[in-house]
Amino acid sequence: MSGTAATDTATRDLELYRGELTGYCYRMLGSAHDADDAVQETMVRAWQAFDRFEGRSALRSWLYRIATNVCLDMLRSRQRRALPMDLSAPVPATTAPVATLPEAAWLEPIPGAAAVPPDTDPAGRAVLRDSIRLAFVAALQHLPPRQRAVLILREVLCWQAAEVAKLLDTSVVSVNSALQRARATMAASGPATGDAAEAAGSPDSLPDAKRELLASYVDAFQRYDIDRLVTLLHEDASISMPPYQMWLRGRDELCEWWLGFGSGCRGSVMVPVVANGMPAYGQYKPREDGAGLDPWCIQVPEITGSRISHIHHFIATDASLFSRFGLPPHLDG
Repeated sequence: MSGTAATDTATRDLELYRGELTGYCYRMLGSAHDADDAVQETMVRAWQAFDRFEGRSALRSWLYRIATNVCLDMLRSRQRRALPMDLSAPVPATTAPVATLPEAAWLEPIPGAAAVPPDTDPAGRAVLRDSIRLAFVAALQHLPPRQRAVLILREVLCWQAAEVAKLLDTSVVSVNSALQRARATMAASGPATGDAAEAAGSPDSLPDAKRELLASYVDAFQRYDIDRLVTLLHEDASISMPPYQMWLRGRDELCEWWLGFGSGCRGSVMVPVVANGMPAYGQYKPREDGAGLDPWCIQVPEITGSRISHIHHFIATDASLFSRFGLPPHLDG
Protein backbone atom coordinates (compact mmCIF):
# COMPACT_ATOMS: atom_id res chain seq x y z
CA MET A 1 0.00 0.00 0.00
CA SER A 2 1.36 3.44 -0.93
CA GLY A 3 2.12 6.04 1.70
CA THR A 4 -0.83 8.18 0.61
CA ALA A 5 -3.22 5.22 0.63
CA ALA A 6 -2.02 4.14 4.07
CA THR A 7 -2.50 7.66 5.39
CA ASP A 8 -6.01 7.82 3.95
CA THR A 9 -6.85 4.44 5.48
CA ALA A 10 -5.54 5.45 8.90
CA THR A 11 -7.46 8.72 8.82
CA ARG A 12 -10.69 7.00 7.76
CA ASP A 13 -10.38 4.28 10.40
CA LEU A 14 -9.65 6.76 13.18
CA GLU A 15 -12.42 9.18 12.23
CA LEU A 16 -15.02 6.45 12.70
CA TYR A 17 -14.54 6.83 16.45
CA ARG A 18 -14.50 10.64 16.75
CA GLY A 19 -18.15 10.89 17.83
CA GLU A 20 -18.04 8.38 20.68
CA LEU A 21 -14.64 9.62 21.82
CA THR A 22 -16.09 13.15 22.04
CA GLY A 23 -18.80 11.88 24.35
CA TYR A 24 -16.27 10.01 26.49
CA CYS A 25 -13.93 13.00 26.79
CA TYR A 26 -16.86 15.31 27.57
CA ARG A 27 -17.91 13.12 30.48
CA MET A 28 -14.31 13.08 31.70
CA LEU A 29 -13.68 16.83 31.33
CA GLY A 30 -17.09 18.51 31.66
CA SER A 31 -16.38 20.83 28.73
CA ALA A 32 -17.31 20.51 25.06
CA HIS A 33 -14.36 22.71 24.09
CA ASP A 34 -11.91 20.66 26.15
CA ALA A 35 -13.42 17.45 24.78
CA ASP A 36 -12.80 18.63 21.22
CA ASP A 37 -9.18 19.43 22.12
CA ALA A 38 -8.72 16.05 23.81
CA VAL A 39 -10.15 14.13 20.86
CA GLN A 40 -8.02 16.06 18.40
CA GLU A 41 -4.91 15.30 20.46
CA THR A 42 -5.98 11.65 20.60
CA MET A 43 -6.33 11.54 16.82
CA VAL A 44 -2.93 13.18 16.29
CA ARG A 45 -1.19 10.73 18.64
CA ALA A 46 -2.98 7.77 17.08
CA TRP A 47 -2.22 8.88 13.53
CA GLN A 48 1.46 9.34 14.37
CA ALA A 49 1.65 5.85 15.88
CA PHE A 50 -0.71 4.09 13.48
CA ASP A 51 2.04 2.31 11.54
CA ARG A 52 3.22 0.77 14.85
CA PHE A 53 -0.25 -0.27 15.99
CA GLU A 54 -0.02 -3.70 14.30
CA GLY A 55 -3.43 -4.77 15.58
CA ARG A 56 -2.12 -6.00 18.94
CA SER A 57 -5.42 -4.85 20.44
CA ALA A 58 -8.73 -3.70 19.01
CA LEU A 59 -8.48 -0.27 17.42
CA ARG A 60 -11.31 1.03 19.61
CA SER A 61 -9.59 -0.09 22.82
CA TRP A 62 -6.31 1.43 21.65
CA LEU A 63 -7.99 4.78 20.95
CA TYR A 64 -9.74 4.81 24.31
CA ARG A 65 -6.40 4.14 26.00
CA ILE A 66 -4.88 7.15 24.26
CA ALA A 67 -7.94 9.33 24.97
CA THR A 68 -7.92 8.35 28.65
CA ASN A 69 -4.27 9.29 29.00
CA VAL A 70 -4.91 12.62 27.26
CA CYS A 71 -7.80 13.39 29.62
CA LEU A 72 -5.84 12.36 32.72
CA ASP A 73 -2.98 14.63 31.62
CA MET A 74 -5.40 17.54 31.14
CA LEU A 75 -7.05 16.98 34.51
CA ARG A 76 -3.79 16.99 36.47
CA SER A 77 -3.48 20.77 36.24
CA ARG A 78 -7.17 21.75 36.43
CA GLN A 79 -9.85 22.16 39.04
CA ARG A 80 -13.11 20.32 38.54
CA ARG A 81 -15.81 22.08 36.59
CA ALA A 82 -19.03 22.72 38.45
CA LEU A 83 -22.53 24.17 38.35
CA PRO A 84 -23.40 27.17 40.57
CA MET A 85 -25.48 24.91 42.82
CA ASP A 86 -22.30 22.95 43.66
CA LEU A 87 -20.53 26.05 44.98
CA SER A 88 -22.94 28.10 47.09
CA ALA A 89 -26.38 28.49 48.61
CA PRO A 90 -29.18 30.22 46.69
CA VAL A 91 -29.39 34.00 46.91
CA PRO A 92 -32.40 36.37 47.05
CA ALA A 93 -33.76 37.91 43.87
CA THR A 94 -32.48 41.32 44.94
CA THR A 95 -28.88 40.14 44.41
CA ALA A 96 -27.26 41.94 41.48
CA PRO A 97 -25.68 39.64 38.86
CA VAL A 98 -22.12 40.84 39.28
CA ALA A 99 -19.77 38.17 40.67
CA THR A 100 -18.49 35.76 38.03
CA LEU A 101 -15.92 32.98 37.73
CA PRO A 102 -13.74 32.24 34.69
CA GLU A 103 -15.13 30.05 31.91
CA ALA A 104 -12.84 27.19 32.98
CA ALA A 105 -14.70 26.94 36.32
CA TRP A 106 -18.03 25.94 34.83
CA LEU A 107 -19.54 22.82 33.38
CA GLU A 108 -20.46 23.41 29.73
CA PRO A 109 -23.39 22.02 27.73
CA ILE A 110 -22.74 19.91 24.65
CA PRO A 111 -24.94 19.48 21.58
CA GLY A 112 -26.80 16.18 21.86
CA ALA A 113 -25.54 14.83 18.53
CA ALA A 114 -21.90 15.38 19.50
CA ALA A 115 -22.01 12.94 22.41
CA VAL A 116 -24.34 10.23 21.09
CA PRO A 117 -23.16 8.70 17.79
CA PRO A 118 -26.04 8.45 15.28
CA ASP A 119 -25.42 4.73 14.59
CA THR A 120 -25.95 3.74 18.26
CA ASP A 121 -28.84 1.30 18.80
CA PRO A 122 -31.94 2.64 20.65
CA ALA A 123 -31.10 1.01 23.98
CA GLY A 124 -27.53 2.28 23.81
CA ARG A 125 -28.72 5.77 22.89
CA ALA A 126 -30.92 5.89 25.99
CA VAL A 127 -27.98 4.98 28.25
CA LEU A 128 -25.62 7.44 26.57
CA ARG A 129 -28.17 10.27 26.66
CA ASP A 130 -28.88 9.67 30.33
CA SER A 131 -25.15 9.73 31.14
CA ILE A 132 -24.63 13.17 29.57
CA ARG A 133 -27.39 14.87 31.52
CA LEU A 134 -25.94 17.93 33.21
CA ALA A 135 -26.61 16.63 36.73
CA PHE A 136 -24.85 13.36 35.96
CA VAL A 137 -21.81 15.00 34.33
CA ALA A 138 -21.59 17.45 37.24
CA ALA A 139 -21.61 14.53 39.68
CA LEU A 140 -18.85 12.82 37.70
CA GLN A 141 -16.62 15.83 38.30
CA HIS A 142 -16.61 15.00 42.03
CA LEU A 143 -14.68 11.80 41.29
CA PRO A 144 -10.89 11.59 41.13
CA PRO A 145 -9.89 11.32 37.44
CA ARG A 146 -9.04 7.60 37.43
CA GLN A 147 -12.23 6.70 39.30
CA ARG A 148 -14.11 8.83 36.78
CA ALA A 149 -12.59 6.86 33.91
CA VAL A 150 -13.40 3.54 35.59
CA LEU A 151 -17.03 4.48 36.22
CA ILE A 152 -17.60 5.74 32.67
CA LEU A 153 -15.92 2.76 31.04
CA ARG A 154 -17.62 0.17 33.25
CA GLU A 155 -21.12 1.58 33.76
CA VAL A 156 -21.71 3.83 30.75
CA LEU A 157 -19.75 2.06 28.02
CA CYS A 158 -20.16 -1.42 29.58
CA TRP A 159 -16.51 -2.51 29.37
CA GLN A 160 -15.43 -5.60 31.29
CA ALA A 161 -13.26 -5.09 34.38
CA ALA A 162 -10.36 -6.91 32.69
CA GLU A 163 -10.57 -4.55 29.68
CA VAL A 164 -10.48 -1.48 31.93
CA ALA A 165 -7.59 -2.91 33.95
CA LYS A 166 -5.59 -3.41 30.74
CA LEU A 167 -6.38 0.12 29.55
CA LEU A 168 -5.29 1.67 32.85
CA ASP A 169 -2.30 -0.65 33.40
CA THR A 170 -3.69 -1.88 36.68
CA SER A 171 -5.33 -4.97 38.18
CA VAL A 172 -8.93 -6.13 38.07
CA VAL A 173 -9.00 -5.85 41.86
CA SER A 174 -7.98 -2.20 41.64
CA VAL A 175 -10.61 -1.52 38.99
CA ASN A 176 -13.36 -3.11 41.08
CA SER A 177 -12.24 -1.17 44.16
CA ALA A 178 -12.21 2.12 42.22
CA LEU A 179 -15.68 1.36 40.85
CA GLN A 180 -17.04 0.68 44.32
CA ARG A 181 -15.67 3.99 45.64
CA ALA A 182 -16.97 5.85 42.60
CA ARG A 183 -20.45 4.39 43.03
CA ALA A 184 -20.50 5.50 46.67
CA THR A 185 -19.53 9.06 45.74
CA MET A 186 -22.12 9.18 42.95
CA ALA A 187 -24.81 7.88 45.31
CA ALA A 188 -24.02 10.74 47.68
CA SER A 189 -23.73 13.53 45.12
CA GLY A 190 -25.25 12.16 41.93
CA PRO A 191 -28.57 12.99 40.24
CA ALA A 192 -31.89 11.41 40.92
CA THR A 193 -33.22 8.93 38.41
CA GLY A 194 -36.72 8.46 37.08
CA ASP A 195 -38.47 11.64 36.00
CA ALA A 196 -35.25 13.47 35.26
CA ALA A 197 -34.07 10.65 33.05
CA GLU A 198 -37.45 10.54 31.32
CA ALA A 199 -36.95 14.17 30.28
CA ALA A 200 -33.89 13.27 28.23
CA GLY A 201 -34.14 13.16 24.46
CA SER A 202 -35.42 15.33 21.65
CA PRO A 203 -38.80 17.06 22.12
CA ASP A 204 -40.47 14.59 19.73
CA SER A 205 -39.39 11.64 21.91
CA LEU A 206 -40.90 13.05 25.13
CA PRO A 207 -44.28 12.05 26.54
CA ASP A 208 -47.04 14.37 25.35
CA ALA A 209 -47.47 15.99 28.78
CA LYS A 210 -43.79 16.96 29.03
CA ARG A 211 -43.69 18.17 25.44
CA GLU A 212 -46.74 20.34 26.12
CA LEU A 213 -45.14 21.63 29.34
CA LEU A 214 -42.05 22.77 27.45
CA ALA A 215 -44.16 24.35 24.70
CA SER A 216 -46.11 26.27 27.37
CA TYR A 217 -42.86 27.36 28.99
CA VAL A 218 -41.44 28.69 25.72
CA ASP A 219 -44.70 30.48 24.89
CA ALA A 220 -44.94 32.09 28.34
CA PHE A 221 -41.27 33.13 28.30
CA GLN A 222 -41.47 34.69 24.84
CA ARG A 223 -44.65 36.54 25.82
CA TYR A 224 -42.95 37.35 29.13
CA ASP A 225 -46.10 36.28 30.93
CA ILE A 226 -44.56 35.80 34.35
CA ASP A 227 -47.83 34.89 36.05
CA ARG A 228 -48.26 32.03 33.59
CA LEU A 229 -44.56 31.14 33.75
CA VAL A 230 -44.46 30.50 37.49
CA THR A 231 -47.46 28.13 37.30
CA LEU A 232 -45.28 25.79 35.23
CA LEU A 233 -42.63 25.56 37.97
CA HIS A 234 -42.26 23.49 41.11
CA GLU A 235 -42.59 25.45 44.33
CA ASP A 236 -38.84 25.11 44.92
CA ALA A 237 -37.80 25.48 41.27
CA SER A 238 -34.44 27.12 40.66
CA ILE A 239 -32.40 28.86 37.98
CA SER A 240 -28.66 29.26 37.44
CA MET A 241 -26.68 31.49 35.09
CA PRO A 242 -22.98 30.66 34.77
CA PRO A 243 -20.57 32.46 34.57
CA TYR A 244 -22.48 34.25 37.38
CA GLN A 245 -21.82 32.49 40.68
CA MET A 246 -25.34 33.15 41.99
CA TRP A 247 -28.42 30.98 41.65
CA LEU A 248 -31.99 31.39 42.86
CA ARG A 249 -34.63 29.02 44.22
CA GLY A 250 -38.37 29.27 44.86
CA ARG A 251 -41.28 30.53 42.76
CA ASP A 252 -41.52 33.86 44.57
CA GLU A 253 -37.81 34.57 44.16
CA LEU A 254 -37.88 33.66 40.47
CA CYS A 255 -40.94 35.83 39.85
CA GLU A 256 -39.22 38.78 41.54
CA TRP A 257 -36.04 38.11 39.54
CA TRP A 258 -37.79 38.03 36.17
CA LEU A 259 -39.58 41.29 36.99
CA GLY A 260 -36.39 42.86 38.35
CA PHE A 261 -32.80 42.16 37.26
CA GLY A 262 -33.99 39.60 34.72
CA SER A 263 -36.45 41.92 32.97
CA GLY A 264 -33.98 42.52 30.14
CA CYS A 265 -35.14 39.15 28.82
CA ARG A 266 -38.51 40.63 27.87
CA GLY A 267 -39.02 40.25 24.12
CA SER A 268 -36.61 37.31 23.79
CA VAL A 269 -36.93 34.64 21.11
CA MET A 270 -36.25 30.97 21.88
CA VAL A 271 -34.85 28.64 19.19
CA PRO A 272 -35.05 24.88 19.97
CA VAL A 273 -31.89 22.76 20.11
CA VAL A 274 -30.81 19.60 22.00
CA ALA A 275 -28.21 19.91 24.77
CA ASN A 276 -26.86 17.00 26.80
CA GLY A 277 -29.56 14.76 25.35
CA MET A 278 -32.31 17.11 26.57
CA PRO A 279 -34.57 19.69 24.90
CA ALA A 280 -32.93 23.11 25.12
CA TYR A 281 -33.25 26.57 23.61
CA GLY A 282 -31.00 29.26 22.28
CA GLN A 283 -32.28 32.49 23.83
CA TYR A 284 -31.85 35.68 21.81
CA LYS A 285 -32.39 39.03 23.55
CA PRO A 286 -33.53 42.20 21.77
CA ARG A 287 -30.87 44.79 21.03
CA GLU A 288 -31.31 48.12 22.79
CA ASP A 289 -31.48 49.87 19.40
CA GLY A 290 -34.23 47.52 18.26
CA ALA A 291 -32.17 46.21 15.32
CA GLY A 292 -32.80 42.50 15.83
CA LEU A 293 -31.78 40.09 18.56
CA ASP A 294 -28.38 38.91 19.79
CA PRO A 295 -27.39 35.60 21.45
CA TRP A 296 -27.75 35.59 25.20
CA CYS A 297 -27.74 32.04 26.56
CA ILE A 298 -28.50 28.37 26.03
CA GLN A 299 -31.42 27.43 28.28
CA VAL A 300 -31.73 23.82 29.44
CA PRO A 301 -34.91 23.16 31.47
CA GLU A 302 -35.10 20.12 33.73
CA ILE A 303 -38.44 18.46 34.38
CA THR A 304 -39.44 16.54 37.49
CA GLY A 305 -42.89 15.02 37.44
CA SER A 306 -45.30 17.45 35.82
CA ARG A 307 -43.39 20.69 36.46
CA ILE A 308 -40.09 22.34 35.62
CA SER A 309 -37.65 21.98 38.51
CA HIS A 310 -34.58 23.85 37.24
CA ILE A 311 -33.55 26.02 34.29
CA HIS A 312 -29.86 26.23 33.38
CA HIS A 313 -28.90 29.44 31.58
CA PHE A 314 -25.45 29.10 30.00
CA ILE A 315 -24.70 32.70 29.14
CA ALA A 316 -22.65 33.15 25.98
CA THR A 317 -22.90 36.64 24.56
CA ASP A 318 -19.97 36.18 22.15
CA ALA A 319 -22.00 33.66 20.10
CA SER A 320 -19.27 30.99 20.19
CA LEU A 321 -21.48 28.61 22.16
CA PHE A 322 -24.36 29.34 19.79
CA SER A 323 -22.16 28.43 16.84
CA ARG A 324 -21.38 25.07 18.46
CA PHE A 325 -25.12 24.38 18.54
CA GLY A 326 -25.54 25.42 14.90
CA LEU A 327 -27.38 28.60 15.85
CA PRO A 328 -27.00 31.88 13.93
CA PRO A 329 -25.01 34.79 15.43
CA HIS A 330 -27.97 37.15 15.12
CA LEU A 331 -31.73 37.16 14.50
CA ASP A 332 -33.61 39.82 12.58
CA GLY A 333 -36.32 41.63 14.47
